[in-house]
Amino acid sequence: MTSVTMGIVARDTTAPALLDAIEQLDRRGVPAVWLTTVGAGVDGPSVLAAAATRTERIALGSSVTPTWPRHPIVLAQQAQVIAQLAPGRLRLGIGTSSRDSIEGMFGVPFHAPLANLKEYVRVLKDLLQRGKVDLDGAHYHAHATISATYPDVPVLAATLIAKSYEAAGEAADGAISWVTPLEYIQRRGLPALRAGAARANRPAPALYAHVPVCLSTSAADVRAAVSERLGFYPQLKVWRDMFVDAGFADAAEGKWSDALTDGTVAHGDEARVAKRLQAFIDAGAREILVEVVAAGPDKDKSYDRATAFVADVAKTALAGGRLG
Repeated sequence: MTSVTMGIVARDTTAPALLDAIEQLDRRGVPAVWLTTVGAGVDGPSVLAAAATRTERIALGSSVTPTWPRHPIVLAQQAQVIAQLAPGRLRLGIGTSSRDSIEGMFGVPFHAPLANLKEYVRVLKDLLQRGKVDLDGAHYHAHATISATYPDVPVLAATLIAKSYEAAGEAADGAISWVTPLEYIQRRGLPALRAGAARANRPAPALYAHVPVCLSTSAADVRAAVSERLGFYPQLKVWRDMFVDAGFADAAEGKWSDALTDGTVAHGDEARVAKRLQAFIDAGAREILVEVVAAGPDKDKSYDRATAFVADVAKTALAGGRLG
């Protein structure tokens, strides 16, 4: 069977706390860690560069770094630092973010995001993987060379709706889903990913599936934890439309339903969660990005239980075995 990597999305508000968390995950044997750059918070690539000097094995992923605030050559410069400090461990995930975020925070027009993303991916791949970029596009001008190449740094694109999967299929080395029901990935996302790749006459890139995980057998605790952590997503138009397209009609009213929890979140005891993660692997995921949703009165204990679980099942996944 095909081996699959599993990792954890690290969440914290300060660089020291994130570094401590990444070091702990490395010691526990979790194969990968992913950081998200949100708003004006801590910059993910900067923390990953620091983590590269304090860890030995763990893969370092950005999921995702927003594209609009920085030129792709600037991000390529940051990626080179991480790739040099942690050879073979970087996964460079990028995304356009949303109109509200980009225009509201930066005052930058959010125009043709998918065309913008494809040009951004081209600059990164040309420069990092081939050592040279020459592009005068509709969105970016990029002319630069670097002294070494990094063909083992995959450039991954965040995906949500079918058109974004098509764009990733055309241009990127992988597609990263985010808070997306498995049914939507299977019915809409993966066919669009393959269609985009076929249009570009290339093999379909890998799916990196983000899966919220809540290890708890208490239905009340799961509902409370998931609502607190993920309940705002149906209030965002792009997610709301995707949820409705996936068959969750309540999302049209901005609600996170129990059915949406069942479709999106792997929850229950270890055996049930492992079986649900296996469903994402069976659908074609090459890597699982576990978003730990801590539940119950002792959140630290819940988080530790989840990380121990991921470290354990990751060994089976890497060996090509079935999780459940």
